[in-house]
Amino acid sequence: MTVKDITKILEELAPLAHAEDFDNVGLLVGDPNMTVNGILVTLDTLENVVDEAISKKYNLIVSFHPIIFSGLKKLTGSNYVQRVVMKAIANNIAIYSMHTALDNSKNGVNAKICEVLGIENPKILIPKSGTIKKLTTYAPINEAETVKSSLFAAGAGEIGKYSNCSFSLEGSGTFMAGEEANPTIGDIGKVHVENEVQINVIFSFEKEQQILNALFDAHSYEEVAYEISVLQNINQDIGIGMVGTLKTEMDEIEFLEYVKTKMNASVVRHTRLLGKKVKRVAVLGGSGAFAISAAKKAKADVFITSDLKYHQFFEAENQLVLADIGHFETEQFTKDLLVDYLTKKIPNFAVSLSESKTNPIKYL
Repeated sequence: MTVKDITKILEELAPLAHAEDFDNVGLLVGDPNMTVNGILVTLDTLENVVDEAISKKYNLIVSFHPIIFSGLKKLTGSNYVQRVVMKAIANNIAIYSMHTALDNSKNGVNAKICEVLGIENPKILIPKSGTIKKLTTYAPINEAETVKSSLFAAGAGEIGKYSNCSFSLEGSGTFMAGEEANPTIGDIGKVHVENEVQINVIFSFEKEQQILNALFDAHSYEEVAYEISVLQNINQDIGIGMVGTLKTEMDEIEFLEYVKTKMNASVVRHTRLLGKKVKRVAVLGGSGAFAISAAKKAKADVFITSDLKYHQFFEAENQLVLADIGHFETEQFTKDLLVDYLTKKIPNFAVSLSESKTNPIKYL
């Protein structure tokens, strides 16, 4: 398999189009057409991780965090980022990063936290806006089902757990072919009236080109009439953070001790306890201060995240308990998620969980 083959599989789980605009995801180092000998999965791509890949004779590193985040203006080995990139290039090792594309996946970082903590029926905490589009097009009555089937096969018409969703109306379409046209039906220079079906389907924004390709391939007209609009509907499948419920409610201190154990956290920084039972829990891997208001709106009893600053703890406002367990700690199981996913997708391929330690924070 090539690097391109592997990344295509990864993008089924976390399409790069779902990443945040500020992020740097995808293939950061290497040739997409290079044949892959083995895959090393890590949270961070550091020098010791590249050394591990070299020792295992693996030439693709799949990393959660991007080693190149802002632009590189020189490669002199003057800092750890440059040294990692130089060593990877020198040893013909490709580096691929997923970061916020995986954060925004319904089966990604936060789903894994929910799995580890036993949080049931998780829903996305902050759905990503502007990600649902609607296609309206028109086809002759005898072609309508063929066109719809082609659109469905390309990924249109999916709503939650339902597929092949559409709405159709019958009516009359008119057109007149010009002198240089090559009409499938009708005559040049004459107004033609055709009994047509208006077809309406929705689709996730990253599928737009493949949806249009399917439409043009299936339609018989030389010029296909269509409209695409962006919807404001909440997308239940794309977004960051998750909120769900515990099977059995716990006392606050009991729950925080449970989180500390399950998430291998050395320290839990938290706001004052409210003397309430914990049943509804919100989680967001990595830096999650921006989601405090969303956790409150979701009626979470506890919000688990990391990197909270002093004044951000005040935002709890006695409505919930904020629990900061550490950046690495919230994302550490992402590696296991990716290894499990790749192993299932390509069972006879060498995929390994990196043994290198990458957490830069130590606790006394």
